[in-house]
Amino acid sequence: MSIMSGYKMKRFKKVSINEIYVIFLCVVLASCSQDDQTTIAPTTFQEATYEWKMITSWPKNLPALGTSPEYFAEIVERMSNGRMKIRVYGANELVGGLEVFDAVSQGVAEIGHSGAYYWQGKIPATPFFSSIPFGMTSYEQDAWLRYGGGNELWRELYAPFNLIPVRGGNSGVQMFGWFNKEINSLGDLQGLTMRIPSLGGEVFRRAGGVPVTMQVSEVFTALQTGALDATEFVSPYNDLAAGYHTVADYYYYPGWHEPGSTLETIFNKERFESLPIDLQEILMAGTEIMNQLLLDELTARNNEALRVLVEEHGVQLRKLPNDVLAELHRISNEVVGELALVNESTSRVYESWRNFRDNVLNYNRIAEEAFIEARNLPIN
Repeated sequence: MSIMSGYKMKRFKKVSINEIYVIFLCVVLASCSQDDQTTIAPTTFQEATYEWKMITSWPKNLPALGTSPEYFAEIVERMSNGRMKIRVYGANELVGGLEVFDAVSQGVAEIGHSGAYYWQGKIPATPFFSSIPFGMTSYEQDAWLRYGGGNELWRELYAPFNLIPVRGGNSGVQMFGWFNKEINSLGDLQGLTMRIPSLGGEVFRRAGGVPVTMQVSEVFTALQTGALDATEFVSPYNDLAAGYHTVADYYYYPGWHEPGSTLETIFNKERFESLPIDLQEILMAGTEIMNQLLLDELTARNNEALRVLVEEHGVQLRKLPNDVLAELHRISNEVVGELALVNESTSRVYESWRNFRDNVLNYNRIAEEAFIEARNLPIN
């Protein structure tokens, strides 16, 4: 053994076990940093799972309106890899269709799917977040909510009720509805009892009718028994499924009262904010998907449904006379103007909504309207 070897041995004997362990770790870590293929397995743990309830204002499995929440629940479960499971309840299965707002606010269910205008008695400005008579179409309304400041105002007004609202679909331009008599003049609306909610109902009242707010599950029987003379609902796809053609003879258009009704998804604010951030984002992504798919489905299915109603069931399709539409438009402007003056909140929402509408209408005159006019020109 050389002198140097002996020196090394002596130095080695003086190193403690703890020091050897530290040196070993340094070597391992250094080699890991130099070798991209070397990894240290992370500690695994069982992630929390959540089982939530979603209540709606629609009959269970009603096409589009009732089935979209079911699809929302499915895609959220898939995107969350099973961490978020949502059970969907139709109207009256857990609470009534017009009790969704209060039930989600109080935590009876974590999520709701409905229409904002049903809650006008609680928050006067809610029709602006749903649909305004002679107002904006579906894509115009969506654009205001998403990029025109509508979402921020909506959330501000719902926050005191422990709710977070987001878009949950859109019906597109609706039909005016089902009637048991022809409408040839404004006089034919006098004394007519019609299920028609929100601002459309107030316009109908001032035009001489008798508006009724009634949950969807009760409408068929009311028409059948004569408790209602007429009803609005959505569009041919939903109306065919509801069977209104068996209890009413005339089907009127256009849906001046709801030209692009936004449906809402509401979350219990406290429960939503208690979730991990990734699940919050997944839920929000799910609502965006549902928002688009519901409108796509109605747009695709309405055509065939209308054909079936007219050709196979003999439904009498009618357009409201222009003079009736003009008077309804005049009354609508009056009603919306009065709503804007109810309080400071409705005034702010109205100003935001009106400014966006005016700007988008100016552009659409040379875009959508001009194109549709050109498309309808006769070809020799």
